Amino acid sequence: MRTTITPQNRLRLVRMIEQAADGYILTLDEPTRSMAQNALFHDLCGAIAKSGFKWMGKARTASEWKVLLVSGHGQATGQGSEVVAGLEGELVNIREPTSRMSIKRANSLIEYVEAFCALQGIKLPYHDR
Repeated sequence: MRTTITPQNRLRLVRMIEQAADGYILTLDEPTRSMAQNALFHDLCGAIAKSGFKWMGKARTASEWKVLLVSGHGQATGQGSEVVAGLEGELVNIREPTSRMSIKRANSLIEYVEAFCALQGIKLPYHDR
C-alpha cells in the first residue's frame, strides 16, 4: 500500500502498523518533486534550447539540456554521476532521475538552472513579467 500521510489518515496508519504481522516492511519517503516543479524545469530546458545557446559547439534540444543540467547539478551538489560505456560502445551518463528528487532537491535543481542561465546571459521568459 502506498499513501500520503495526512492528519485524516495518520491514526489509521498507526493502527495498521500495530496490527501488521512480523516481517512486514514499512518505508517512509520524502515526497518527490511536484508537478509544478517538473513543468517549470522542463520549461527552463525548453527556454535554453529556444535561446540557441550552444554547448560543445552546437545548439542543444530541451531533452539534451535536461541531461546536461541534471548532470551538472549532480556534480555541483556532490551527488555526482557516472559515465560508463554503453551496450554499443557509446558513452552513457548514469545520473540521478528527476522523478525521484525530493521537493527540496528539485528546488535546488531549478535554482541551479536559473543561476546557469544568469551566468550565460540566457533570458528566461518569466523574468519578463
